[in-house]
Amino acid sequence: MNRRNDIRNIAIIAHVDHGKTTLVDKILAFTGHFDEREKPIEQFMDQNDLERERGITIVSKNITAAYKGVNINIIDTPGHADFGGEVERVLNMADGVLLLVDAFEGPMPQTRYVLSKALSLDKKVVVIVNKVDKDNCRPEEVQEMVFDLMCELDAHEDQLEFPTIYGSAKNGWMGPDYKKQESDVSYLLDQILEHVPGPKLIEGTLQLQITAIDHSNYIGRIAIGKVNRGSIKAGQMISLVKKDGSIQKLKTKELFGFKGQDRENRDEISAGDICAISGIEKFEIGDTIADLEFPEAMPPITMDEPTMSMLFTVNNSPFFGKEGKFVTSRQLRDRLMKETEKNLALKVEETQSPEVFNVHGRGVLHLSILIETMRRESYELQVGKPRVLTKEGPNGKQEPIEELVIDCPDNFSGTVIDMVTKRMGELEKMEPRGGMMHLEFKVPTRGLIGLKNIMLTSTAGEAIMYHRFSHYGPWKGEIESRNKGVMIASEAGEAIPFAMNKLQERGHFFIPPGDAIYEGQIVGEHSRENDLVVNLTKAKKLTNIRAAGSDDKVKLPPPKIMSLEQAMEYIADDEYVEITPGHIRLRKILLKESDRKRVANPALAHIKF
Repeated sequence: MNRRNDIRNIAIIAHVDHGKTTLVDKILAFTGHFDEREKPIEQFMDQNDLERERGITIVSKNITAAYKGVNINIIDTPGHADFGGEVERVLNMADGVLLLVDAFEGPMPQTRYVLSKALSLDKKVVVIVNKVDKDNCRPEEVQEMVFDLMCELDAHEDQLEFPTIYGSAKNGWMGPDYKKQESDVSYLLDQILEHVPGPKLIEGTLQLQITAIDHSNYIGRIAIGKVNRGSIKAGQMISLVKKDGSIQKLKTKELFGFKGQDRENRDEISAGDICAISGIEKFEIGDTIADLEFPEAMPPITMDEPTMSMLFTVNNSPFFGKEGKFVTSRQLRDRLMKETEKNLALKVEETQSPEVFNVHGRGVLHLSILIETMRRESYELQVGKPRVLTKEGPNGKQEPIEELVIDCPDNFSGTVIDMVTKRMGELEKMEPRGGMMHLEFKVPTRGLIGLKNIMLTSTAGEAIMYHRFSHYGPWKGEIESRNKGVMIASEAGEAIPFAMNKLQERGHFFIPPGDAIYEGQIVGEHSRENDLVVNLTKAKKLTNIRAAGSDDKVKLPPPKIMSLEQAMEYIADDEYVEITPGHIRLRKILLKESDRKRVANPALAHIKF
């Protein structure tokens, strides 16, 4: 079969923080792509604030590096399994993959997830062992681990004969020998040209599957995808074949190719190349742009199903509307529906209440990224406790099971094993690695909710934890959840240090003194199992009598401020996380204590308070 030799389409596979964004920056700099200040581009692949802050790639992007007359289209893939929806789309555009692994850590669970997808799609693999300049790195051992992993994932003989490149993306070099430092990344680019095939030239009329969506304030929605066969021209009449089989006749406007990190106008783009198209407004990811007269759809993009759901509802707390611009149920619904257009792993179910939506996603991180993005766009909302999605199997109820990997100091390994097995986890592998203990478990997704908080506390912050979805398995029974109650505000007002000081022995606080609070807000964690209603607005009674020692300054420990994910994992079934642009608050769904008592005691259910 004929192939184009002037193009290479490659996807980068790597675990979180293994260095792929840094490597792409170095490739761009080496091939002469600079920003407007003539400086090398930094963190191009992590463009939005959330990606830069967290150091993870959330949305896949692509750039083009020109080398020896060949355009190398590099497509970044998210390393986290929660963004599996992005991964599958990316791999459909690539002809080969760069597998980037850390020279000490080796292949990690998310690496395995994306690699298994790439091998099943018959992609050629080029392995890069990165960070060989690190202390206690083990490049040869890691290369063996990659080989073993590919055998495990049923790679065929051709895929197992992969080239291995060693280097340090941070220091800007790649070469055949980790002991000998090279001057640049040219060896890597040469290996890509040699081992990754050019795109196939398939006979037939135009076919292009839309795999990404962009938006411009000037030209509206932009469709992005790889031309599978034929060619497409600016201003051409085409057929848009929808996923349901319906066909629309439309006209394209502008056509863009990629150069470095920029787009450039093109009159025509041929098979094998990646392009962006404007003028087609009503399309979805997975739709096919095809020939006007003889339209043929490409196979639909299949994806792993969501494993977790959360209730999203409008903010109805006493503080609603004080910070956000978008607070109504209609605005919340429109935003969630808009997200489902480009976030294929997300599903939104409308409920009987117009103010409540059931949102299904791939995990707590997947859902929290959406919530954090909405928060920064000035939305206000409340979310309930994350719940796993179960299925009915041949032998009854089934639930999602995850592969959990934990690296922790040796002296904490017993604590970690005890903690995970209490959550129905099963230890599958245990081995020492460079002063750390490497533990692998199979654990229900339910067991992971809230585990990270307890794990970091119990291991003095030294445990490293990764997980990925494995399969659906039999329901494991009840799992112990939060074993502490909460402190709930009984009055609205300002949290007064004097009142907080009196309650120090009863638990620890989630809010600083001086914070505005409302009745029913969760202000701290109780030291016992039951919930405790407290009055934090109680000021000291002022008299003209001074008592010795009673006027000492109030000393309060710093409050425990939770991140969004920590808050989502912490709450119980009868609690919400309230999210506004300026605050993350925890609250009871029923704010009044009398209402909570009535619900808790069925004998009082008929009494109106």
